[in-house]
Order: sequence, then structure tokens, then C-alpha cells
Amino acid sequence: MVLLSSDSMDSLFSSPCGWVNGPIIIGVGPSGLAVAASLREQGVPFTVLERADCIASLWQKRTYDRLKLHLPKQFCELPRMSFPEDYPEYPTRRQFIDYLENYAAKFDIKPEFNHTVLSARYDETFGLWHVRAASAAGAKKEYLCRWLIVASGENAERVFPDIPGLSGFGGEVTHAADYKSGEAYRGKRVLVVGCGNSGMEVSLDLSDHGAQPSMVVRDAVHVLPREVLGKSTFELAVLLMRWLPLWLVDKIMVLLAWLVLGNLAKLGIRRPSVGPLELKNTHGRTPVLDYGALARIRSGDITVVPGVSRFSKGCAELADGRVLNFDAVVLATGYCSNVPQWLQGNDFFNKDGYPKTAFPHGWKGQSGLYAVGFTRRGLSGASADAVHTAKDIARVWKADIKPTKMAPVPKNKCHRRSISVVF
Repeated sequence: MVLLSSDSMDSLFSSPCGWVNGPIIIGVGPSGLAVAASLREQGVPFTVLERADCIASLWQKRTYDRLKLHLPKQFCELPRMSFPEDYPEYPTRRQFIDYLENYAAKFDIKPEFNHTVLSARYDETFGLWHVRAASAAGAKKEYLCRWLIVASGENAERVFPDIPGLSGFGGEVTHAADYKSGEAYRGKRVLVVGCGNSGMEVSLDLSDHGAQPSMVVRDAVHVLPREVLGKSTFELAVLLMRWLPLWLVDKIMVLLAWLVLGNLAKLGIRRPSVGPLELKNTHGRTPVLDYGALARIRSGDITVVPGVSRFSKGCAELADGRVLNFDAVVLATGYCSNVPQWLQGNDFFNKDGYPKTAFPHGWKGQSGLYAVGFTRRGLSGASADAVHTAKDIARVWKADIKPTKMAPVPKNKCHRRSISVVF
């Protein structure tokens, strides 16, 4: 029996506290859905905590209207459920959301919405995870569980660049998470800060709606054609990886990009010295897949500019010394993990909120801690994490609930009952 001090008891039960039969899953984006469905298939109960009021809030509330999946649908399916056959090869944002909602319904996934996790820590004394959460109304609730699954994702929080003078720009400044359509920018001069997939697509969308976008390309970036001879570039890379080493596949990808897209240095876009696949694996930097933005850059409808040194009222001073006037700024500067903000007393995640152990072994920590969707390998990586996690938990779960054969009690034997209470 473990005796607790009154201070410990007050700390543990200061808020309504509930025992969770099975793991707690934090987050109900695609990663959270995938692991919940995999647990359901294994017969393991679970509880899902989600800070938003819907599943896949990133897709539902923080994406622009024209967004489509960047990869063919067969690489974006979650475990145990394919996309509808009538979906196009690259499903739209709305189609993907419908797929996720149908997925949640099929596997009876019912999260506790509007519950923001404030802290999660492992209690060595109890051998349990202690999770504190707050509802949208501010009510605090505490949970105890044996397993904790972190599925809050790589894109939990917006990243805002620290550029001098930005607060004094005066015009509209919007993060790409809040950008919906270029219609509101028609006729305006817009500076898009960032040249990843979001920056390229936002610039293209602005151009489509009659705006005058300028896109900041500060660092070297790999731009690949989405398709080569009608074949997905990603699918081709996956096929080549089965037979060839990564460095050789990288060289083939760069050669194909040069043949299809030409010399991008003439457009102000430099390629990194490290290949696109190696850069993705080592630094998580995803290559840009071209959907038509390069053609607009060549035509002059999208202007490429170097980094921004500082902002002033209505202006941006560029790294090359030029000062240009703009009406609005869109920050396509990406997202980051928020795990370090609430996961306490654990060194499984690094300071950036990613598992320290590299893929494919970064899904399992110690003391019942798991990470799903932090592979920097998109939905296919999240699905693999989900299946591994569910099987690992189910193995212990089923062993614990498996009935054991008891020895018969001899006749005429009287046993004293022993009742013990363990906190």
C-alpha cells in the first residue's frame, strides 16, 4: 500500500478526476482518427481529447478553398478504409474532410470536443499518466490513464516570423491558416512570405483572382513537377526507392525536375545541394510540387523577391536593398508542434516537439507514451504509427484481461478474506 500526504491528495483530486479505461488520445486530426480506429479494431477502449469543436480542425478551419491533397489518394488513406472509387486522384479539401468524417462514423469515434490539454505528466508513484484539461467554458477536469497517445500533430500552432517592423506595417497581415481565397485581394499588391507548397499555392490563387502577388524566396528550395509523363512524381520516387539507394533516387528526381521545369535559378529559385528526399528525411523540409505557379512566375504574374529585411508602413525593405509598396501580407510560414507546451517531465520529445528517435522507431516511448503522426512523412507515416501503437497496446491489454485458471479450493478449508485498498 502506498500512503499519500494530504498535499499529494489535494493536488491529485483538486478537480473532477476520472479513470480512463484504456489510452487517452490527444488530438483528433487524421493521426488521432487513425490510431482510434486501429484501437477499435483491436477491441481496446479509448478516450479522445480535442481542443477544437470538430475533427480535423486544421483541414476544416485553417486551409484555403483551392487546397487539394498534394499526393495521390492511395498514399493518403487511413487504416482500414479506402477513399471512394469516384474520388479523383487528388481529392479536394471538402472531399478529404468528408472522408475523415465518414471514417470517424464508421469506427464510432466520438471525441470529447472543446477540451484543451493543459498538462500531461507521468506519475512514477502510481505508474499512471495524469492529464489535466480545460473545457471551452473554463471548467477543469483531470484524467488518469495507463497509456498516453500524442496525436496533436506537426501542425498544431502557426509559426510567425520575427521580422522587424511587421507590427507597424499598417496593412492587412494574415497567416496562411486564415487565408481562404484571393477574391478579397483582387487588385491589391500582396507580399507572400514563404515559398513552400502553401506559399506557392497562395501566390497562384492570388494571381487567379486578379491580385499582384510577390513571393519571398529566401532559402534554397526543391521544386518538383507534380507529375512526370502522367505519373505522380511521389509515386515514381516510391517505386525507385524499392530498387535504388536514396542518393541515386535524389539525383534522378533532380534531373527529371530540370528536364521538365528547366533552370529555376533564372527565376530566382535556387536548389539546395542536398537532394529532396534526403532533405525531407533529415530536416523535414518537404519539396514543393508545382501546380502551375512556375508558369505564372515565368509570365510575370507572380514576382519572386529575396528575403525581407524589415517592414515599415505600407512597405517592405528587401535583402537586396529595394523598398516595395504592398497593400497586404500573407505569412505562409508554416506550423509547428505544441507538445513541449503541455507534456511535462519527459525527454522522449525534443524541444521542437518531435520524437528524438528517428523514423521508423519514433512511435513508442517509455511508461506507456506513444507518438502518432510525427514522422514528417505525411499520412502514410501517421497510419504506420497508428497501427504499430494499437497493436502494442492491445498486446498488453489482452494479456491483462485474459482470464486465468484458478486452483480449486480444498473442501473444509476456511480462508480469511483480505481486503486491501491501493491508491
